[in-house]
Amino acid sequence: MVLDADARSIAARLDRLPVTRWHWMLIVVVGLGTFFDLYEVFLGGVLGTVLTEQWHLGTNGKSLVIASGFAGMFVGAIGLGLAADRFGRRRMFLVNLGLYSLLSLLTAFAPDLGMFLVLRFLGGLALGAELTLVDTYVSEFMPRGGRGRYLAWAYTIGFCGVPVAAFLGGRFVAGRHLLIDGWRWLLVVGALGALIVWVLRGRLPESPRWLVAQGRTAEADEIVARVEATVDGPLPPVAAEPDTDAPAARVGLAEMFAGEYRRRTVMLWIFQVLQTVGYYGFGSLAPVVLHAKGFDVVQSLGYAALSFVGYPVGSALSIPIIERVERKTLIIGSALVMAASGLVFGYARDTALIVAGGFVLTCASNVFSNAFHSYQAEIFPTGIRSSAISIAYSLSRATSAVLPFVALHALQNLGAGAVFTGSAVVLVLLCVDVAVLGPRSTGRSLEKAARPADGEPERPVDGASA
Repeated sequence: MVLDADARSIAARLDRLPVTRWHWMLIVVVGLGTFFDLYEVFLGGVLGTVLTEQWHLGTNGKSLVIASGFAGMFVGAIGLGLAADRFGRRRMFLVNLGLYSLLSLLTAFAPDLGMFLVLRFLGGLALGAELTLVDTYVSEFMPRGGRGRYLAWAYTIGFCGVPVAAFLGGRFVAGRHLLIDGWRWLLVVGALGALIVWVLRGRLPESPRWLVAQGRTAEADEIVARVEATVDGPLPPVAAEPDTDAPAARVGLAEMFAGEYRRRTVMLWIFQVLQTVGYYGFGSLAPVVLHAKGFDVVQSLGYAALSFVGYPVGSALSIPIIERVERKTLIIGSALVMAASGLVFGYARDTALIVAGGFVLTCASNVFSNAFHSYQAEIFPTGIRSSAISIAYSLSRATSAVLPFVALHALQNLGAGAVFTGSAVVLVLLCVDVAVLGPRSTGRSLEKAARPADGEPERPVDGASA
């Protein structure tokens, strides 16, 4: 549909704004939500290591503990991602985190493995679209020159959840605390923290870009006016260039497979399957790999926690460079560092070298992660943005659910070195996929990055390298 001049100006008004305390409040609240998603993701490896001893699990049982949450996330990423394009970003933000809080608390009191697996699946389902909702929501609010940088700030807050999961695991797994098993407290902490963030998220507004795509221009104008009122001093002028103010439009899901978007969809689907092996594969399996190298449970969680400090550190390191380097270039470079440091982690026997390899891998992982989370939110139009990236992202969750069964058997039969050699090969294939099929996006308005003219060559943007 063709939108009127007021509707077309919404994106330009958002892009011209300086970042205010209101924007920072949004980043913090959204980032705290990612904390619990990432805490939950990497908690699987902690619980798999702990429950193997407490419930005497074999390789398949350990794999089920790790995979159950990811299987739920696969379903949730599709369902809630589609719902976010239909019912709004804000509403799904509240639904997913509220349900996760309840289900995580119930999982803490699961009496046996069967009930534990069911509740972990349902908790994963509730949280499945969290990260793609974050990508969509933050990208639609932040001005064009800082989308990647401020999304990286949100993820830096969130990635603190990864070492916290491992450190808390190392602290609580041994023995009982206040009459319940220590591992159950890890789930209680996640549930109560998520509930607090759910309350804070109730204050967030709906995305004006989504409202415009639904034809609700007056509501979008009201929200943008409230944000503009937080700016101290005169407002900057609205950009007049037509390429920064392309009209949003309601589009069908079939648009993912039409014209330019078909190439982007194929690229992102391949990417999400491959990135899982190199990224989530390490985080969810690191404690298990360390245990297989001969360390006891507490030592494994402690060394994993030291390696996991690289997640927030790497995320913070990405902030000053993410707008200076073209997204696809940054994705490829960081993936190659992940492949090399993974080989060090897999083959090393010396403790210091193992931890160093893990730390470098996790640092590179979150330069990689922040780059691709910004990237995937920029290459589809508003009407299908959440659906397109959530469907693609669900493939990473499906791969994560299958990965423990493959990786743990490979670890048992072939050793850690073979597992990380396979991971390195997969990451190289990922680089080829992005290099050949991926468009450029850095520094463009969200509308322009999402909707290039047919046949238009993708070109470097001022301030970004090729």
